Formats: sequence, structure tokens, C-alpha cells
Amino acid sequence: MCVPNLEFQLLNPTTQVALFTICIGTCTNLESIKWNIYQGSDNSTSSNSTQWTLFNQTSSYENIWFFGTNTSNFTATDELFLNNLQISLWRFEVVYTFQSETSTSALNFIINQPPSNGSCSINPLNGTITTLFTIECPYWFDVDGIRDYSLYTWVTDISKRIMIAFSTEYNFQVRLPAGDNKTSLLNFVIYVRDFLNSITQVNISSVNVIRDFAIINDLIDKVKTSSSTITNNPIVRLLSSGNQNIVGQMIISLSQVFNQMSNENLDKAISNGISAVNISVSLLGSQRLQQISMPLNESALINYNIELNSLANVRDYLVTFLTNLLITTSNSIILQSSSLAQLTQATNQLTRNTLMLVSNRCYELSAALYAMFEKISYEDAQSASNQLFQCASNILNGVNGPLQGRTDVLDLDYSRANTMPTDYDTDLESAWSNTSNSS
Repeated sequence: MCVPNLEFQLLNPTTQVALFTICIGTCTNLESIKWNIYQGSDNSTSSNSTQWTLFNQTSSYENIWFFGTNTSNFTATDELFLNNLQISLWRFEVVYTFQSETSTSALNFIINQPPSNGSCSINPLNGTITTLFTIECPYWFDVDGIRDYSLYTWVTDISKRIMIAFSTEYNFQVRLPAGDNKTSLLNFVIYVRDFLNSITQVNISSVNVIRDFAIINDLIDKVKTSSSTITNNPIVRLLSSGNQNIVGQMIISLSQVFNQMSNENLDKAISNGISAVNISVSLLGSQRLQQISMPLNESALINYNIELNSLANVRDYLVTFLTNLLITTSNSIILQSSSLAQLTQATNQLTRNTLMLVSNRCYELSAALYAMFEKISYEDAQSASNQLFQCASNILNGVNGPLQGRTDVLDLDYSRANTMPTDYDTDLESAWSNTSNSS
């Protein structure tokens, strides 16, 4: 993201530069276009007193760091800046060569230095999904001021990291999703961001987080029986707080547990001869399910449907806690859209009510993102958009599954569709029921 500074454009090192040129006037005799990259030799804020040196690795990184060096559209990726952090001044010059003359134009950039001199830590190093962990990031400094701190987690693949919390304070508390199935290990990175969106990424110690099945099973049972004591469940008390960080953390944690349970239930059903194409729709990019050829086990199908409907009922209950959260910043949109994408991952467990509420919420988040996209960083807009696209894809699969005969109609949907409205008069002796008296 660039911010104008008269002679220099302020540039964050984690952002790519995309430039384009237009030839004005008579351009029929144009022979070539060439982009040159220069590095500044001092920290002067005036381009007139800066000594510029041609960057001599342009050809070595053609189509790696640099794209379109001989076209009107040129791009330099963030790798250029991240691999040359010692260079704070850059110039990008375009040269138009005609038959009888040349014409040049250039833009100068100064790197917005990211926050520095701080550290981050987490405590304790072991717990469950309801344990309160403390994050501390003291002593960070930036001339533009520190905007916020964002916590991302992942299990084994960092490309699948998910935002779990954000705060404007350097110390804050979080509840974490469960770690790896075998080791319970959860990995972290913290983004420390200044007010001009320059970011320093800080890796902190991994922690062991396990599932609290006693509390989770209590929640499932009370949702199933519509128990009036469900508000006594510790998870429900947290969800009822209305705090978007707390709600987002618990929804992501629970969704990941339920998604794992759903996958195990699906694998068990397939191993008992139930056709995968009749009970599920795979997510885009997921691995193909291996079908085992064997006689259908009727009792396995019954057990599968019981587990399926039980988890669908819980998702239907959980989604209500997401629909009225405040939408404040880009971090708010990322966290809420991530929660929705996780909650709707098992598309064969989405009731009509869940689909309707999630669809409305995704629309509200998309509208909020559109309203602020010119004021936020490209990375934030991309992250939020990816989660919203995944949410929309899940909704589409959830709607089409029963319509295409790929998944069964859920018990809760069937029950709601066949329940008489509370104001519907079924008294056959009522005058309203005697149509012969009407005139």
C-alpha cells in the first residue's frame, strides 16, 4: 500500500509495485519500452540530492521479481524489497525509444520501515480450547505509531493460517483452537502493524492445545435435547458475551472439532459401503474420497445420519451468535468471515436456517469490505475476500446438495417444514373452519 509524500511515494516492503504508462502524442514510431530500477544511496528525503545507482540484478530476476520490463505494464514483487531491506530508496524509470528521440518518466519510492525493537510471547504453553492464554508484545516502536497486533494460528501448513484474534493493546488474552491430532501442537505468528500498514511478522513459541470433550459433548447433548440449562455450559457463556474476538475464537475452535468429527463420521460410513456421492459434496481443492466396494451396512447408515443431524443441530445453534456482531475494521471482517468459513465447511450439515443466516452475514461483511477497500491494505482485502469466497462456495454447496440428491434433507429442516404455525387454527369446530357458512 502506497502513501504519497510529494517527491516520494511511501511504500510498505510487504507490498508489490504495479506501474503502467501511457504514451501521449504521436506514438506511431515507438520502437521499444524499457523499465530501469535504481536504488538510492542515502536517506535524503529530496530526490534532487539522492544519488541513484542502477540495480544490477534486473535481468537475473526477470519473471521472478520483475514482470513486464519491456511493456507498458510493469510489476515488481515484494520479494525485491524484502530481500533488500537495507535499501530504503527506490526509483522506477520507464524509457520510451522512438526513431529519432527518447522519452523518460520516473517515480520515486521510500520504504516505510516496519515496527522494530520489540518481542512477543505467549503464556501458558499448555491448555484446552477454553484456557485463557496471554499474549504480550512489549517495546515495539515505529515512528508512525503502532496500529494493532493480529494473531494467526496453523497446525502444520502455514499457508492455511487463520486469524484468531486482534487487539490495539500490546497485551491481550485469547482462547485457542486445538492443535495437531497427534501432538496437540499449535503454531503462531503475530503481525505487528503501524498506522501506515507496514507489518513485522513475529514467530512465537508453539503451544499444546487439546480438545475439552466433556464441555463439547455437554453442548451437543443440550442442543439435541433443547435443554433449558444450556446457558450453564462454559462455551455458551463465552459465546453470549457478544465480544467478536471471543465469539470468533470459540466458533473457530468448535468448528474445527466438528469438522474433524464430520470427516471421521464420513470415513466410517464409506468404509461400511455407503456411497460417498450420496452423502457428501467435497470442498473445492480437497482430496478425492476413496470408495470401498462392499455390501451396504444399514446400521452404519443409521449411525451416520444420527451423527450428521446431531452436528447439524449444533451448527444451527452456533450460527446465531455470529449474526449480530459489530463490524468495525478489516481485522473484524477477516475474523468473522474466517469463523463463517470454518462453521460452514461441512456443507451436508447446513440447515436452511443456517444457510439463510450465513448468506445474510456474508453479504453484510462483503458490503462492509467494499465500503473500506480503498482505505485498507491490499493484503487485508485479499485475506477477507478469500474467506468470503470460501463462505459463498460453502453456501452454494449446502443449498445444491439436497436439490441435486447429493445429500439428505436434514431432520431439523424436515421438522420445521412440517410444523404448523403457532397461530394456525386446527379446531374443526371453529366457525372459521366451516367453509359452508361463508358467503
